[in-house]
Amino acid sequence: MNNGRYLYFYLLELMGKNKYIETPEKMWELFEAYNLELKGKPILQHDFVGKDAESVRREKERPLTFEGFQNYLDDTGLIGVIEQYFENRDGRYSDYVGICSRIKRKIRQDQIEGGMAGIYNPSITQRLNNLTERQDITSKGDKVNLPEWMTTKK
Repeated sequence: MNNGRYLYFYLLELMGKNKYIETPEKMWELFEAYNLELKGKPILQHDFVGKDAESVRREKERPLTFEGFQNYLDDTGLIGVIEQYFENRDGRYSDYVGICSRIKRKIRQDQIEGGMAGIYNPSITQRLNNLTERQDITSKGDKVNLPEWMTTKK
Protein backbone atom coordinates (compact mmCIF):
# COMPACT_ATOMS: atom_id res chain seq x y z
CA MET A 1 0.00 0.00 0.00
CA ASN A 2 1.50 3.37 -0.96
CA ASN A 3 1.96 6.14 1.62
CA GLY A 4 -0.74 8.40 0.16
CA ARG A 5 -3.34 5.64 0.31
CA TYR A 6 -2.28 4.72 3.85
CA LEU A 7 -2.50 8.35 4.91
CA TYR A 8 -5.96 8.66 3.37
CA PHE A 9 -7.29 5.70 5.38
CA TYR A 10 -5.52 6.91 8.51
CA LEU A 11 -7.20 10.29 8.16
CA LEU A 12 -10.52 8.66 7.37
CA GLU A 13 -10.25 6.66 10.60
CA LEU A 14 -9.16 9.80 12.46
CA MET A 15 -12.21 11.70 11.24
CA GLY A 16 -14.73 8.95 11.88
CA LYS A 17 -17.70 8.49 9.58
CA ASN A 18 -18.77 12.11 9.73
CA LYS A 19 -17.16 14.61 7.37
CA TYR A 20 -16.32 17.16 10.05
CA ILE A 21 -13.57 17.60 12.62
CA GLU A 22 -15.04 16.23 15.82
CA THR A 23 -12.58 17.57 18.42
CA PRO A 24 -9.79 20.16 18.70
CA GLU A 25 -7.39 17.25 19.24
CA LYS A 26 -8.36 15.81 15.87
CA MET A 27 -7.84 19.22 14.28
CA TRP A 28 -4.29 19.23 15.68
CA GLU A 29 -3.68 15.66 14.47
CA LEU A 30 -4.80 16.68 10.99
CA PHE A 31 -2.46 19.66 11.05
CA GLU A 32 0.42 17.45 12.17
CA ALA A 33 -0.36 15.02 9.32
CA TYR A 34 -0.31 17.97 6.88
CA ASN A 35 3.00 19.13 8.33
CA LEU A 36 4.59 15.67 8.02
CA GLU A 37 3.38 15.16 4.47
CA LEU A 38 4.40 18.64 3.35
CA LYS A 39 7.88 18.56 4.87
CA GLY A 40 8.41 15.06 3.43
CA LYS A 41 7.83 16.31 -0.14
CA PRO A 42 10.33 19.05 -0.93
CA ILE A 43 10.00 21.14 -4.08
CA LEU A 44 12.53 20.05 -6.69
CA GLN A 45 14.16 23.05 -8.32
CA HIS A 46 15.94 22.49 -11.62
CA ASP A 47 19.35 24.16 -11.68
CA PHE A 48 22.63 24.08 -13.58
CA VAL A 49 26.01 23.96 -11.81
CA GLY A 50 29.66 24.05 -12.68
CA LYS A 51 31.54 25.11 -15.76
CA ASP A 52 29.76 22.44 -17.81
CA ALA A 53 26.34 23.53 -16.53
CA GLU A 54 25.50 20.10 -15.23
CA SER A 55 21.74 19.69 -14.74
CA VAL A 56 20.80 19.05 -11.10
CA ARG A 57 17.66 19.03 -8.99
CA ARG A 58 17.86 20.83 -5.66
CA GLU A 59 15.43 20.08 -2.86
CA LYS A 60 13.69 23.14 -1.41
CA GLU A 61 11.66 22.89 1.77
CA ARG A 62 7.96 23.67 1.39
CA PRO A 63 6.60 26.36 3.74
CA LEU A 64 3.53 25.76 5.85
CA THR A 65 0.57 27.88 4.75
CA PHE A 66 -3.04 28.15 5.84
CA GLU A 67 -4.11 27.72 2.23
CA GLY A 68 -1.96 24.60 1.99
CA PHE A 69 -3.64 23.16 5.09
CA GLN A 70 -7.08 23.91 3.65
CA ASN A 71 -6.17 22.31 0.32
CA TYR A 72 -4.65 19.31 2.08
CA LEU A 73 -7.89 18.66 3.94
CA ASP A 74 -9.94 19.22 0.79
CA ASP A 75 -7.70 16.93 -1.29
CA THR A 76 -8.09 14.11 1.22
CA GLY A 77 -11.86 14.36 0.81
CA LEU A 78 -12.38 14.64 4.56
CA ILE A 79 -13.50 18.24 4.80
CA GLY A 80 -13.69 21.01 2.25
CA VAL A 81 -14.21 24.12 4.35
CA ILE A 82 -12.47 24.83 7.64
CA GLU A 83 -12.85 28.60 7.88
CA GLN A 84 -15.77 28.25 10.28
CA TYR A 85 -13.48 26.61 12.86
CA PHE A 86 -10.95 29.45 12.64
CA GLU A 87 -13.57 32.21 12.54
CA ASN A 88 -15.66 30.65 15.34
CA ARG A 89 -18.87 31.60 13.57
CA ASP A 90 -21.73 32.25 15.96
CA GLY A 91 -19.58 30.98 18.82
CA ARG A 92 -20.19 27.39 17.69
CA TYR A 93 -16.49 26.54 17.56
CA SER A 94 -15.32 28.00 20.88
CA ASP A 95 -13.60 24.74 21.80
CA TYR A 96 -11.40 25.12 18.71
CA VAL A 97 -10.18 28.68 19.35
CA GLY A 98 -7.04 27.58 21.19
CA ILE A 99 -5.99 24.93 18.68
CA CYS A 100 -6.76 27.17 15.71
CA SER A 101 -4.65 29.91 17.26
CA ARG A 102 -1.83 27.40 17.77
CA ILE A 103 -2.04 26.27 14.13
CA LYS A 104 -1.86 29.88 12.91
CA ARG A 105 1.15 30.51 15.17
CA LYS A 106 2.93 27.36 13.95
CA ILE A 107 2.40 28.38 10.32
CA ARG A 108 3.63 31.92 11.01
CA GLN A 109 6.64 30.61 12.96
CA ASP A 110 7.60 28.30 10.09
CA GLN A 111 7.34 31.13 7.58
CA ILE A 112 9.25 33.68 9.68
CA GLU A 113 12.03 31.31 10.70
CA GLY A 114 12.33 29.97 7.15
CA GLY A 115 12.53 33.52 5.81
CA MET A 116 15.14 34.54 8.36
CA ALA A 117 17.24 31.46 7.60
CA GLY A 118 16.98 32.09 3.86
CA ILE A 119 15.05 28.89 3.21
CA TYR A 120 12.09 30.89 1.91
CA ASN A 121 12.08 34.24 0.17
CA PRO A 122 12.44 36.76 3.03
CA SER A 123 10.61 39.50 1.15
CA ILE A 124 7.53 37.36 0.56
CA THR A 125 7.67 36.06 4.12
CA GLN A 126 7.70 39.63 5.44
CA ARG A 127 4.72 40.64 3.34
CA LEU A 128 2.68 37.55 4.20
CA ASN A 129 3.21 38.15 7.90
CA ASN A 130 2.97 41.96 7.91
CA LEU A 131 6.59 42.32 8.99
CA THR A 132 7.61 45.03 6.56
CA GLU A 133 9.41 47.94 8.15
CA ARG A 134 7.65 51.25 7.76
CA GLN A 135 9.64 54.43 8.18
CA ASP A 136 8.66 58.03 7.68
CA ILE A 137 11.58 59.32 5.66
CA THR A 138 9.95 62.51 4.37
CA SER A 139 8.80 64.41 7.45
CA LYS A 140 10.75 62.72 10.24
CA GLY A 141 7.51 62.35 12.17
CA ASP A 142 6.59 66.03 12.00
CA LYS A 143 3.13 67.09 10.87
CA VAL A 144 3.03 67.86 7.16
CA ASN A 145 1.16 71.01 6.12
CA LEU A 146 -0.40 70.22 2.78
CA PRO A 147 -1.62 72.92 0.40
CA GLU A 148 -5.35 73.60 0.62
CA TRP A 149 -6.02 72.20 -2.86
CA MET A 150 -4.72 68.79 -1.70
CA THR A 151 -6.99 68.65 1.34
CA THR A 152 -10.19 70.08 -0.14
CA LYS A 153 -12.70 67.48 -1.25
CA LYS A 154 -14.53 68.09 -4.49
